[in-house]
Amino acid sequence: MAKDILLEIGTEEIPAKFMPGALKQLAEAAKAMLVAERIGFSEIRTVGTPRRLALIVRQADEQQADKRSENKGPAVKIAYSDDGTPSKAAQGFARGQGVDVSQLVVKDGYVYAIVEETGRSVRELLPQLLHSLIDNLNFPKNMRWGNIDMRFVRPIRWLVALFGSDIIPFTVAEVASGNITRGHRFMSKGEIALSSADDYFSKLAENHVMVDQDVRRTVIREQIEKMAVSQGGTASIDEDLLEEVIFLVEYPTSLCGRFEDKYLSLPPEAIITPMREHQRYFPVFGKDGKLLPVFITIRNGGADYIDIVRHGNERVLRARLDDARFFFEEDQKIKLVDRVEKLKTIVFQDGLGTMYDKTKRLEELAAFILNHSGKGETGVVSARRAAYLAKADLVTGMVNEFTELQGVMGREYALLSGEDPAVATAIYEHYLPRFAGDELPQSAIGQAVSIADKLDNIVATFSRGLIPTGSQDPFALRRQALGIVNILLQGQYQVSLDQLFARTMDLLNITTVEKRTKITADLQEFFRLRLKNILTDEKIRYDIIDAVMAVGTDDVYDTWLRAKAVSVDGGSAAMQKAVQALTRVANLAKNADSENVEADLLTDKAEAALYEAYEQAHKKISQLIQTQDYKHVLEALANLAEPIDAFFSAVMVMVEDQKVRNNRLALLKSITTLAQRVADLSKIAAN
Repeated sequence: MAKDILLEIGTEEIPAKFMPGALKQLAEAAKAMLVAERIGFSEIRTVGTPRRLALIVRQADEQQADKRSENKGPAVKIAYSDDGTPSKAAQGFARGQGVDVSQLVVKDGYVYAIVEETGRSVRELLPQLLHSLIDNLNFPKNMRWGNIDMRFVRPIRWLVALFGSDIIPFTVAEVASGNITRGHRFMSKGEIALSSADDYFSKLAENHVMVDQDVRRTVIREQIEKMAVSQGGTASIDEDLLEEVIFLVEYPTSLCGRFEDKYLSLPPEAIITPMREHQRYFPVFGKDGKLLPVFITIRNGGADYIDIVRHGNERVLRARLDDARFFFEEDQKIKLVDRVEKLKTIVFQDGLGTMYDKTKRLEELAAFILNHSGKGETGVVSARRAAYLAKADLVTGMVNEFTELQGVMGREYALLSGEDPAVATAIYEHYLPRFAGDELPQSAIGQAVSIADKLDNIVATFSRGLIPTGSQDPFALRRQALGIVNILLQGQYQVSLDQLFARTMDLLNITTVEKRTKITADLQEFFRLRLKNILTDEKIRYDIIDAVMAVGTDDVYDTWLRAKAVSVDGGSAAMQKAVQALTRVANLAKNADSENVEADLLTDKAEAALYEAYEQAHKKISQLIQTQDYKHVLEALANLAEPIDAFFSAVMVMVEDQKVRNNRLALLKSITTLAQRVADLSKIAAN
């Protein structure tokens, strides 16, 4: 009969940002453990609060499944002598497998041991298995407590381990497992005895713990939305903040606080940032889209003494907004442009000068990007100005106090200093995107400065040999490279990465040829992987991605266009036929020494027809590629399939006459080169 498994690890409060990963890790590890141990189950679920990680396994088998394995041993000629007597090799193999030598079987020229392993009682296995689960949990940071050698995210205070109604006994960090859990730290009635996993959720709910994070998410969202409506507005619910708040509380109760209208004279972000990033508050906006002097927060407890809690939160926020107001007013006493010189006091990277030096590079690089991409007719002057001012807000009091506002305050102070609104917008946009899924810069000026800033960061860091490896990326270079690629795609930039890299290295004064060559190769691979990830996310087949990238990725937008075109048309019957024909052409073309075709040597009607079809396709495709019309390029390539098939049916390529052979190979190489202006079609898998 199947039984449920319940494991609860009770701790001091775990950092909220660790919880989603810990719950996922616990579920995956439990599943792998049960599968490896041949223990059947119907469902695995993990839930948690700041003070607990819990695993529930439904309908786990009471007995391991039996195991039968055929283990391969030595060859028959080694295992037995000529008269059939088992050799020492056979005897040793049998002994190692735990079977008698007479039980060995012969198959396929080898001896095998058939090993039957009877499943053990799951109850007997669980103490060690559950102990191992806890031991193997990993967290970004661990701690030790008391004189205990074990390291864990927070001190373990209690353990619940049940198999059905039976306690699974084991000890971790001097804490013995049992059936006793604990409710809310302040609102529960005391220790709670559990009879099985079935009453886990209900017993905790009675003691003011919503143990299911999905339930808390729904409750918190509904409370926030309802309270915002009661204030005549709509709450801005940041999903990352909501995820964090979910794991800060066990029993959520919303409350609404207010702040004085005078603070609304601050830029909205200067109010929202202290709310959201420092206090975990949710801002509320009116029907006109303007910020209201209201905030909503979530208390870990009930409604008792809610007015006292509200007053405390209002007082803390008031102090932060007073700071923001002071810095905002003080910062305006100096124009943004007059702060640029102070960037000479901030080091950019070791050996690469100051932020002022970086600013001067950004001016040149942003202008180069606009000119090189053909987008610089009217924006170069503004781009230079935006690049010059882009980092000036780093030396303002507001950004020094609230670092999340860099770029935001640069925009605000630029406007207050009388700068062109387009320049002010670009100052803000040059930090975009700041994280996965963030907005991208919309203006050409903002795009150019954003690319320049990120490219300077990446190339400078690569020049120091600090290339991201594995999961290590302390400078967030992958995110920045992904941001560059997304900007290039959205803005339809037709630029050469190699030329951008070269110009950036010029500005960084990297002159050694060998070093420049290595950095360029490393950067190309780095950006190629970012583009590959984007194409994969867009559900483009791996073989199509490989085929397109095989012929070059230096122009990111062009590569994306080719991949999209092949992805759409590559599965058609006509294109599949063309892929087969062009793959055959490419295989033979490897033997060609040149692409010089002599028309006089094309004596066979089929090869003359193929050459004529190639000439027409070459002319048409060259024109289509100028406009990046790859859909019709693929159609033109597909039209070559029929004359190619006719050619191979009528003509022997590898004839004895060297001139004729080389001429035919040259024709095939010319066709292959033409096709590879889009993709290496030989890499596309046939349907």
